[in-house]
Amino acid sequence: MAKRSNPTLVNQWLANPSKDLLSGLVVAFAMIPEAIAFSGIAGVDPKVGLFGAFCLSLTIAVVGGRMAMITSATGSTALLMTGLVATGEARGSGLGVQYLMVAGLVTGLLQILWGYLRLAYQMRFVPQGVLSGFVNALALLIFQAQLPQLGFNSHAGDGDHGASSLLPHGGQIPIVWGLVLLGLVIIYGLPRLTRVVPSQLVAIIVLTAISVGFSFDIPTVSSLGTLPAGLPSFSLPFGAGGVPFSLDTLGLVLPTALAISLVGLMETFLTQDILDDKTDTTTNKNVEARGQGIANMVSSLFGGMAGCALVGQSVMNIDNGGRTRLSTLFSGVSLLAMILLAGPWLKQIPMAALVAVMISIAVSTADINGLRNLRRIPKSDTSVMLMTFAVTMLTTPHNLALGVLAGVALAGILFSRKVAKVIQVEAVEISDQERLYRVQGQLFFVSKVYFLQGFDLHDHPERITIDLSQSHIWDQSGVAALDQVIRKYRNGGSVVRVIGLNEESLDLFERIGGQESAHA
Repeated sequence: MAKRSNPTLVNQWLANPSKDLLSGLVVAFAMIPEAIAFSGIAGVDPKVGLFGAFCLSLTIAVVGGRMAMITSATGSTALLMTGLVATGEARGSGLGVQYLMVAGLVTGLLQILWGYLRLAYQMRFVPQGVLSGFVNALALLIFQAQLPQLGFNSHAGDGDHGASSLLPHGGQIPIVWGLVLLGLVIIYGLPRLTRVVPSQLVAIIVLTAISVGFSFDIPTVSSLGTLPAGLPSFSLPFGAGGVPFSLDTLGLVLPTALAISLVGLMETFLTQDILDDKTDTTTNKNVEARGQGIANMVSSLFGGMAGCALVGQSVMNIDNGGRTRLSTLFSGVSLLAMILLAGPWLKQIPMAALVAVMISIAVSTADINGLRNLRRIPKSDTSVMLMTFAVTMLTTPHNLALGVLAGVALAGILFSRKVAKVIQVEAVEISDQERLYRVQGQLFFVSKVYFLQGFDLHDHPERITIDLSQSHIWDQSGVAALDQVIRKYRNGGSVVRVIGLNEESLDLFERIGGQESAHA
C-alpha cells in the first residue's frame, strides 16, 4: 500500500543531498535542449523558454506538492501558445511575447483556482482512452512541428519571427537530414552501451562538433533569437512597451490560458501518478495544482513561458536518485549557470540536433503499447481514443483541451449506454387478472427507453404490481418513466401497486413524481 508522503521540512530538502545534487545536474543537461526547442515551437526567443525552465524549477521546488518532480517549458503547453504569439505579433512587433506573459499570469490564477476547487478529484473520471488519445495527439503535433526543419512545407511556423533564417534551403536539406538521422542513431544507440550520460546531450554535442568542424551553413539556435545574457528580471507585461490592461486583452488571452491551465494540469497529474507509483508514495494533487499556478505566475513575471511537469525529466530525476525538493531546485540553478557560462557554445547548436531530440520526445510521448494492443482493447475505449485524437488534430489551432473534453463526453455517453442496457424488466403472470413486473438495474435518463420497453402498456389486467426492490431511481427522467407507466395502466383501468422502492428513490419520486403515487 502506498504511503502518504509527508516528511518534515528538513527532510524535504536535506534527506538525500549528494544524490539530489548530482541528479539535478544531470537533469539540467536534458532540460536545456528541450527548453530551446519548445521556444521554437511557441515562436519566441530561446531565452523565454530557458527563463521559464529556470523560474518554474525554482518556484515549484518550494511550493509544489510532489517532491523531485521537474517542471519546465513543455511541448503540450508550447503548442497551445503559437496562435496567441502570432496574433500578438500581428498587433505590433514584440507584443506576441507580452501577450504570452499575460496568458501565463491568467493560467497561474486559473490553476490556483482549480486547486482550491479540487479539480484533481475530477481527473479520476478521465478514462484511459482519453489519456491515450491525448498523448498520441501531443506526440504527432510535436513531430509535425519539426517538419519545416526537414524541408517540408508546413504552416507550423506561421507568425514566427525569423522564419526565413530558421528553415533549411536548397542544398542544406540533405545535410540536415543526415545530421538528424545521426542524432537519432546516437539517442537510441548509446543507451545500449551506457546510461552514465544522457544520450540526447551526447547527440547534441556530436552534431554541434560536426556542424562547426565542417562549417555547415545550416540553421542554428542563434537563428531562433536571443539567448540569455544574464539573470531574468522582474517586469509587468502591461503599460509602456507592453499590452493594454483591458477586457480586450483578457478576452484575447483567456482561451489560450484556459487551455494551458487544463492541459498543463493533466500532464502534471499524469506525471505525478507515475512518480507516486515509482516511489510507492501518495502526494496531494490539489497542492500541486496550486503550486503549478504560482510557478507559472512567477515565470511570467520574470519573462519566462508557462509550463508544466515533464514526464521524461521527472522519471530521469527519480531514476538517478533524486528524491527531495533540492533536486528540483538544483536542476534550475544548474540550467541557468550552464546557459550563462556556455552561451556562445549553445548558439552554435544546429537546429537538426534539436529536431532529433524532439522526434525522440515525440516517440517516447506516444502511447506505443496502447497502439499495439488496439485490437485487444474494447471498441468503446478505441472510439474514445480516436475521438480525442481526431478533435485535437482537426481543430484550428490544434486544441488539446477541446480534444480531451470531446473524449470525456464520448466516454460518458458510451458508459451510460452500457449501464442503461443492464436494466431488466421481467413480467410474471400471477393469474389472468394479476401481473407482476420485476425491475433490476439503474433507472435514469439513458435507461428510461429500455425500462419502458419492458412493459406491455396495451394490456390492462385488473391488478399490476411493479417490484423495484432491486432497482434504483437516479433522476427526474427515471421518475417520469415510472410515473408514465403507472398513469397509463391506471388510465386503462388497472390497479397499480409499486413495492420495494428504497428510501432515496421513494423520496425522489414523492418530490417530483407528479399526480401518481408510488404508495398506491
